[in-house]
Amino acid sequence: MDRTTERESRDGARGAWAAVLLVVLAGPAVAYLLTSPTTGLWKQLSSVTGLVALSALVCTACLPSRLRGLTRTFGIETVVGLHRQLGILCAVLIALHLAAVVAANPAQVALLLVPSAPARAQAAVGATVALALLVVLALERRRIRARYEVWRWMHLFLAVLVLGGSALHVLWLKQMVTDAVMAPILAGLGLLVVAVFVMRWWGRSVLERGGEFVVAQVRAENPTVTTVVLSPQLRFSPGQFAWMRLQRSAVEEHPFTIASSAHDPQHTEFTIRGNGDFAASVRELRPGDSVWVDGPYGSFTSDAVPTQGLVLIAAGVGITPMISMLRTAADRGDQRPHRLVYVARDAADLLFRQELAQLRHYLDLEVTEVLRRPSATWTGATGEIDVALLNTVLATVDATPRLDYFLCGPPSMVDDVLAALTSMGVPDDRIHTEQFDMA
Repeated sequence: MDRTTERESRDGARGAWAAVLLVVLAGPAVAYLLTSPTTGLWKQLSSVTGLVALSALVCTACLPSRLRGLTRTFGIETVVGLHRQLGILCAVLIALHLAAVVAANPAQVALLLVPSAPARAQAAVGATVALALLVVLALERRRIRARYEVWRWMHLFLAVLVLGGSALHVLWLKQMVTDAVMAPILAGLGLLVVAVFVMRWWGRSVLERGGEFVVAQVRAENPTVTTVVLSPQLRFSPGQFAWMRLQRSAVEEHPFTIASSAHDPQHTEFTIRGNGDFAASVRELRPGDSVWVDGPYGSFTSDAVPTQGLVLIAAGVGITPMISMLRTAADRGDQRPHRLVYVARDAADLLFRQELAQLRHYLDLEVTEVLRRPSATWTGATGEIDVALLNTVLATVDATPRLDYFLCGPPSMVDDVLAALTSMGVPDDRIHTEQFDMA
């Protein structure tokens, strides 16, 4: 498939997914407006805002459930970003729904008095409180600084409360669930959530026979970074990631970028940083142990763009997708220019230094290392990645019609480099990002 056909296929997939999202999001409310009898403005507005909020909640719940076609088409950052935006939209719509209910009949403000309220109102209040906590938890994640495992389980627990409370509110309200048109539509929304969740939490871990890999090697890159070598090879594009769990039916799993070459015929490598329980368990793996991998996912890959040169900018363990791209490029005999800017706290945190030096013999590769806390003997670049540093890096590249920029690392680093590239006039479609901010 040539590049033009690839772009047309991707554009077609985006259009199809956008249409599906629009139908799920707006379809129930449109059906209600077309088929329901005319009522007062506030009563009708309360019904419409409630339906759109419910539809947005369904989309919010389904988006991060690893629909491969969706993440391949839009990229994980876009999907997660839409997940967050729809969650906020749900909260806004529920507030409007509540305001319309009270405006339609001011006496219904008593429904907020939970102890004396009917069950349908108690379910609604419970779901609303859980959603508010969920939004706050998402917006304040960086400040909370909870471990990923704790944050993830809190997020999932609150999401279940929101979905369950919303479903009970609709059922106990006994309005639309008895309507000949709306009842099957609401049932369809419920079945969609159940089907996606069953495949996400049970189907892939229990029903799928694939995904089992055998540990071939575990090696420490430094005190906090471990590389796990698995067999056999997972088919993927360089830069993609996968989810790993240590037991077939385990519910705890973590996303890691694949670090190996896409052309390694025998192995799949993950280079993992962490001090938590999961990372400790990974370090304790031994050759012959089994792990389970779900993937690949993501569109952060050099294979997806018609580039004539790559500028790879990474911080910390964000080097993993970049080393995969470089290893793959070397295996392919790629002659395009590759420029790597690698930021770390100190020299001990710089990974793959020897291998990167060797790759320069096979690729048109220049590596610029940047330390935030350099020692007195460090002679390389220090501080932030700014316009001056990027111009120095680009000065080693001959005039090229198209360079693409791949950024991976903490959100603060990605934001800073994005600002620098924008000020340099780099078009948005040539900048590709992946942040360590998965949910």
